[in-house]
Amino acid sequence: MTTIQGPAVFLAQFIGDEAPFNSLDGICKWAANLGFKGIQMPTLDTRFIDLQKAAESKTYADELKGTIASYGLEITELSTHLQGQLVAVHPAYDDFFDAFAPKNVHGNSKARQEWAVQQLKYAAKASNNLGLNAHATFSGSLLWQYFHPWPQRPPGLVEDGFAELAKRWLPILNEFDQNGVDLCYEIHPGEDLFDGETYEMFLKAVNNHSRACILYDPSHFVLQQLDYIQYIDFYHERIKAFHVKDAEFNPTGKQGTFGGYQSWANRAGRYRSPGDGQIDFKTIFSKLAQYDYKGWAVMEWECCIKNQEDGAREGAEFIKKHIIKVTDKAFDDFAAIETNKAFNMKNLGL
Repeated sequence: MTTIQGPAVFLAQFIGDEAPFNSLDGICKWAANLGFKGIQMPTLDTRFIDLQKAAESKTYADELKGTIASYGLEITELSTHLQGQLVAVHPAYDDFFDAFAPKNVHGNSKARQEWAVQQLKYAAKASNNLGLNAHATFSGSLLWQYFHPWPQRPPGLVEDGFAELAKRWLPILNEFDQNGVDLCYEIHPGEDLFDGETYEMFLKAVNNHSRACILYDPSHFVLQQLDYIQYIDFYHERIKAFHVKDAEFNPTGKQGTFGGYQSWANRAGRYRSPGDGQIDFKTIFSKLAQYDYKGWAVMEWECCIKNQEDGAREGAEFIKKHIIKVTDKAFDDFAAIETNKAFNMKNLGL
C-alpha cells in the first residue's frame, strides 16, 4: 500500500484578476501558506503556464517546475477540462461552449474541435516534460441531451455516439501513451462519461485502452445517488486522479436528482466545501489506501454557500487529517511464529 500524496488544490476556481490570484508566484505563495503541497494546473491561462511552450521546450518546463518548487510545491496534474469538453460537442451546445476556445474559432465547430485536439496533444507532451504521470480532463459529450429515454431514442443512437466519441479520443489516448501519461476523465454530469456504465461503454469502444483512466470525484455521484464507495471497488485499477469535493443530497416533495431548474443553492443536490457535505471521506481515503492509489488528493472548491478562501484553508487541513500513513507491517506481527514447510505439513496432518 502507498500513502496518498497531499494535500493539493485545483487552481481553476481560484485564478482571478486580483492578487495573489493573478500570477503564478502569487498563487503559489498563497497555496503554500495554507499548507498545500501540490497544485493541479488548468492550462488555458498563459499567466500560469504556456501549454504549447511546455510541450515544445523542456527548458521552459524545467523552469516552470523550478518556480513552483521554490514555494515547496509540486504540480500534481495538468488539467484540460475545458479543452477536453470541446473534443465532442453536440450542436445544441455550440454557442455555450465557444467561450472555452479562442475567438478565432468561434462559430466554427470543426476548427474549434481541431484546436481542442491539438491542446490535448500538447498536454501529453507537456506532462511528459514536467515529469507527470497523470492528466485531468473531460470527455465532452455527443449524447448528454438524450440521457432520459423520452422521447424514445432511435435504435443504435447510443452505440453510434460512443463509437464516434472513441474515434475522436483514440489518437489523443495514443499520444498520451507515447508520452507515458494516464489520461484521467473526470466522470461528470454533462459529459458522456458520467457514471460506471458510460465509462465501461467508452472503455469498450476504445478497446480497453490502457491510458483511458478515471479522475474520481465522489461529489458527482452523490448528486446521481450512485454508490460512490462501491465505485472504487469496481474501478480502483483505473482511478489515477482524485478530487476531494463534498456534496449533499436533500430531496423534497418538490424536487430530486434533476433539480427543478433551480440555482445551486436551492437544488436538492448541491456541492459543498470539504467536510460540510454528506460524503464519507474517511471510507474513501481508506479504500484508496487499501487499493494502493499512488496519486494525489486534490481539493476542488465548489460550494454554493462558503467563501472560497475559507474553503481552501479548511480544505487543506481536512485532507491532511484524512490522509492515512499506511502501515509497513501487520498489526499482529508480535504474535508471529517461525515456521518452515515441514512444520506446515505436520500441521496439515501430512
